[in-house]
Amino acid sequence: MRWYANVKEVGGGDTTVVLAHGYGANQTLWDKLLPALSQHHRVILFDWDFTGGGADEQEAEAARYTFGRFADDLIALMDDKGVRGAVVVGHSMSAMAACIASVRRPDLFAHLVLLCASPRYMDSPSEGYVGGFDRASIDGMLGAMSSDFGAWVKGFVPNAAGGDPSASSALEQSFLSMHPGVALEVARMIFLGDQRGALDAVAAPCTVVQVAADFAAPPAVAEYMRRRMEKAAEVEVVVIDSVGHFPQLVAPQQLLAVLQRVLRRAAGEVVVGAEEEQAGEAAEVVEDDGGIDVTA
Repeated sequence: MRWYANVKEVGGGDTTVVLAHGYGANQTLWDKLLPALSQHHRVILFDWDFTGGGADEQEAEAARYTFGRFADDLIALMDDKGVRGAVVVGHSMSAMAACIASVRRPDLFAHLVLLCASPRYMDSPSEGYVGGFDRASIDGMLGAMSSDFGAWVKGFVPNAAGGDPSASSALEQSFLSMHPGVALEVARMIFLGDQRGALDAVAAPCTVVQVAADFAAPPAVAEYMRRRMEKAAEVEVVVIDSVGHFPQLVAPQQLLAVLQRVLRRAAGEVVVGAEEEQAGEAAEVVEDDGGIDVTA
C-alpha cells in the first residue's frame, strides 16, 4: 500500500523539483508557485493519502502512520518517476520525511528545502529546547480534534492561514476533506513525535525556510536545526516576513524568490550581489514562541 496518490508532472528541464505538501493540505497548495517553477524545471506533485475522504481502509491503517513510512513512500515515488538529484521541497511534516529519505537514499536528493519544518513540536525545558507547544497544549489540541474535528478545523485554520480570508477558505476545505480518524492519528504522529535525531545524519545541502510569525514552527526551531545538522554540506536559514504556517498561500512571491535562488544554485549558477544581500536580510532568525491557542 502506497501513501501517495494523484502524482502529477508538469514542465520540463534539467532540474527536477519535487513538491511535498504538509498536514491538512494537498497538492493544490502549490498552485501559486507552479506556473513559474514549471517554466524552466520538471516539477512533480502528489497527494499524501490522508488528504482523501473517509475510506474504511484509511481508518484501519491510521495507527500505522510513521515518519519513516512517509520517507519510504517519498523514495518509492521518486524511484517510480526516475528521479535522481532532485530539489525536494518538504512542507511542514513532509520536511522531516524528506530528511529521513535523504539519509536513506542520498542519490535522490541534490538539495532539501525544509519549509516551516520542525523536528519536535513539544518543548523540552530540561534540554533548553523550544518547540512551540507544551504537553498540555498538545493534549488539548488532540482532545479537541477527537471530540469535534470540524469545530477544531474552523478554529485552527484561520491561524494557520495567517488571517488571510481567501487562504483560509481553501485551507479549511482541504482540512475537512481528511477522515477525522486518520487526521487525528497523523496529528499524534506529528505533534507527539521527536525526529531531532534524524537531523544528525542529513548530508544534503539544506535551505530551512521559516515564517517570522509561524505559531506552529517558530523560527527558533530553524536555528536549532541549523546547529544540529552538522553533517550537511550547507545549511542556510531564511525567515520570510509573513504570518502563519502556509507561505505558499499567503506569501507566494517571497517563497518563490527563495526557491528560484536555490534552483539556480543547484544548477551551478553563482548567485551574487543584490540577491545575496536580500537573502541575508531575510535570513535573520526571529525568536518567537508562538502564543496561539491551538486547542480552539
